Amino acid sequence: MKLDSPEQHFHREKPCLKLIFTGLCLGLVCFLVIWSYMGSERKKQPPHLFQHFAKLYSSTNSSTSPADVLLKISSEDSFYSEFGISLESYSNLQQTLYWAGPDRSITDVSMRTSPAHSTFIIKNLKDSYQIGEELFVTIHARDFNNKPKSYGGDFFQAKLFSSKTPNKASVFGEVVDLLNGSYSVRFLLPWVGQAQVAVRLIHSSEAVQVLKHHRDTDSDRVFFNGYFEGPGPNGAKLRETVKCNVKWDKNGLERMGTGDCCCDYKDSRTEETWRCQRPQTLPCSAHVYHSMGGYNNRLTEKENILMKEINQGINTRDETIIMIAPSKQKRSIGENKKCHPGLHSPVPAGFYLDDVWTSFVCRTRSFTTQTTTQCLKDKSIYMMGDSTMRQWFEFLLKAVPTLKQMNLHVEYQAGPLLAVDVENNIDLHWRAHGLPLRCLKTQVSNLHYVSNEIDDLTGGPHTVIAFNLGPHFTTYPLDFFTHRVLRIRKAVLDLLQRAPDTTVIIKTVNTGYKDVFGSDWYSLQLDRILRWAFQDVGVYILDVWQMTACHYNKEDIHPGPVIIKNEMDIFLSFICPE
Repeated sequence: MKLDSPEQHFHREKPCLKLIFTGLCLGLVCFLVIWSYMGSERKKQPPHLFQHFAKLYSSTNSSTSPADVLLKISSEDSFYSEFGISLESYSNLQQTLYWAGPDRSITDVSMRTSPAHSTFIIKNLKDSYQIGEELFVTIHARDFNNKPKSYGGDFFQAKLFSSKTPNKASVFGEVVDLLNGSYSVRFLLPWVGQAQVAVRLIHSSEAVQVLKHHRDTDSDRVFFNGYFEGPGPNGAKLRETVKCNVKWDKNGLERMGTGDCCCDYKDSRTEETWRCQRPQTLPCSAHVYHSMGGYNNRLTEKENILMKEINQGINTRDETIIMIAPSKQKRSIGENKKCHPGLHSPVPAGFYLDDVWTSFVCRTRSFTTQTTTQCLKDKSIYMMGDSTMRQWFEFLLKAVPTLKQMNLHVEYQAGPLLAVDVENNIDLHWRAHGLPLRCLKTQVSNLHYVSNEIDDLTGGPHTVIAFNLGPHFTTYPLDFFTHRVLRIRKAVLDLLQRAPDTTVIIKTVNTGYKDVFGSDWYSLQLDRILRWAFQDVGVYILDVWQMTACHYNKEDIHPGPVIIKNEMDIFLSFICPE
């Protein structure tokens, strides 16, 4: 006789228990709805797990019971619990990723936030400040009809800067959404001299909703090519090119087809699947090369309008110059404690002055060719990630003249790349992070998942691992990226257990993208997931988000030489702390 599953038993044999449980759940939802509207301060809080429950319940059809919703939450929890992530930690992630949105339907595109009409003011402006003091700014968002916005969700970036030569300076300011059309920004004043506030509207609240919708429902708007090669009749070589993409049960990539449409390539360790359309004549085993395919822009006419005015500066009431004098208390600016794994990255994490980054995380220093070589001596450095991590590889090639790159006869953009210094016993590696990867035509066999690479390393005091993830994942649902990150987290934890003296450095996400295929808003969400996953692992986190957001010479995903030099000084300070 076939036994009922636990779910069937619950629904069929325990109707009273289910009724009681349903009543309790409905009561909890009602309580939370009432509580969420109590007081203006309460409205400013991001949703916690129970609000997530209420959202899940409200998003289902009326025939779905709260018990079924609870099972849905349990399945999500089990999805993360396999990586040692608790329900509480999962709830913290939801709070971290929370982003406010319009509280009404956008019936007219003129309702979107206007950078030309929005303003910011400096609160309690003084004639002079002392170094180390704080400056507070309030942003007021207005729409294209010059009406004040009454809800939040706009994506602003802010910095304090000085364009005066020779002491060009800048520092990042964190924008806090007050959920009523206003935003607050706090700046630290870390240098002596003049400073100005700059605020940019990266995306309006309405544009963010467009980005979110397409991330969650339109993941294949970036697609890839798979190249199949094999023997044909009369000794000829057959070649076929098809579309490929991630196969992810939750993101609905159905446009590729169903049934026997496709070739699935499942990695036995990560359990991730790459899917290509089935070639007409060649077998699935003939998949040899991979490349970027193209972009599908599926924005509607209304969405295209909402996505206008990207990355525009907003006005202040005047061109206020902040005057900063030396501190009477002779405050020291910068962090003097020794660098070690597990340090928290504050806001701000540091500042630029004369194009040199002073860290508020730990004591860093500027490295010369000689000190760089000495720091890397007897080290094996494994770098994995995207092209912004490859910039680190290229920097060290120039910084250490005795490092010589080997020709591995691969496509440079995807790697793997290798450089060696026999005299100082240095070997430097870089390889792309694996699929999905927007790159030129490269061999599939060279595209390895980061977690697998880490699993295959012995580790130890002579091993340095640095990796990043970000721009190539912007079009996918967050749970796909989270799954990838947690696989890497598990690999790092296993590595540190067998070789605790291994140095592991995580490079956070760069700013730079501004469109529907790779917006900074997407990158910020990925950056938060990355930090959340590794906050308690005991690794170094190098905050390049702030470093790329506030520098005057940064409007591209690939930073200029000045920023890279400062990033590498921190990288080397982590490896060789004073």
